[in-house]
Amino acid sequence: MSAGSNDIVARASLPLAGIRVLTFENFGAGPFGSMYLADLGAEVIKIENRDQGGDATRGMGPFFLGENDSHFFQTFNLNKRSVTLNLKTQAGQAVFRRLVARSDAVLNNLRGDQPEKLGLTYAALAASNPRIVCAHLSAYGRDNERKGWPGYDYLMQAEAGYLHLTGEPGSPPSRMGLSIVDYMTGITTAVALLASLLGAMRSGRGRDIDVSLFDVALHQLSYPGTWFINERHRTERMPRSSHPSATPVQLQRTRDGWIFIMCMTDKFWQVLLEVLGAQALGHDPRYATMKARREHRPELTAALDAIFEADTSAAWLARLQGHLPVAPVHDMEQALDNPFVARIGMIQATPHPQKPGFRALANPIKLDGQRLHGRIGSALGADTRDVLREVGYDDAEIDALASQRVI
Repeated sequence: MSAGSNDIVARASLPLAGIRVLTFENFGAGPFGSMYLADLGAEVIKIENRDQGGDATRGMGPFFLGENDSHFFQTFNLNKRSVTLNLKTQAGQAVFRRLVARSDAVLNNLRGDQPEKLGLTYAALAASNPRIVCAHLSAYGRDNERKGWPGYDYLMQAEAGYLHLTGEPGSPPSRMGLSIVDYMTGITTAVALLASLLGAMRSGRGRDIDVSLFDVALHQLSYPGTWFINERHRTERMPRSSHPSATPVQLQRTRDGWIFIMCMTDKFWQVLLEVLGAQALGHDPRYATMKARREHRPELTAALDAIFEADTSAAWLARLQGHLPVAPVHDMEQALDNPFVARIGMIQATPHPQKPGFRALANPIKLDGQRLHGRIGSALGADTRDVLREVGYDDAEIDALASQRVI
């Protein structure tokens, strides 16, 4: 059996095998969410406009994999097929509806005013398939005065207050280092889509799903948000990236760098004192309780620095790891070249025609103890003919659609 055949057999055993999802997606949020579906076995078909070059990230540098492909694109589009189709033509709409009739869901991350214009809503598609689930991931939603606004992760971090929760006190507002709102919104949409698919299987009726970057960003304020809306308590940026209430949960300076310690409970505080041989701190009334430690955080930080600066990060980690929640503070090179990452298989080989040694980060989900397998996302339009044949078009019809630039 060939390697390709093995891949087909493996995918057929995945939990979402047999589910077909059509996507209209660009950049990070939508593609990140739909990649989870693809990794779990769904047939995710990216519908792209050839005249526009497809997903914008195909042309996003600085690292490319030939024409209309890039490292950025592959990061978010493993295991996906690609069909080119122009929905702004009557013939394109007819092709799309035939695809919908044989699919389970349609997902887009367009501006909130676009799905209705392009016929991507349940109202527009129910006649073609009453079980179809239509997921809409937008910046601000489709039911308010901002529905036509474009929006990106960084803007959501800014408006939802993240920039005043990140960084050191007194420094300029700072965003998180990653587009975390995009990724959380993608996963939230995937969860909502899967729940709606289960509902459609039971009832025979699909629905619209709406998830917005702004709503998810606000929801992720979590307990600081709850504190504020109930008690008007303002969570501020804390020195050393500290937790707002538990102490010591923060960066500690060592002889040659930093480590991060997390005494989230009194139990871990006692373990820290024992490993450090600093029981005297435990007898100091300023540090006897979590509340007292929080109120005397600066003094406690200085006292702990004096101990930790006596040895290296590696030496302290060797003593503390496995007994106390603690971690090294890595840069990107150290994080990805970490031998533990290699041992657990979080970087996988995903060979590409232009770069046989191409690798990608593995999906964090394991099934029966095994990592999910990733393969590169298809070239722009590479699956168009095969997919159209699967829904009943013959070669002559496909040639005619191509000549009209519908596909």
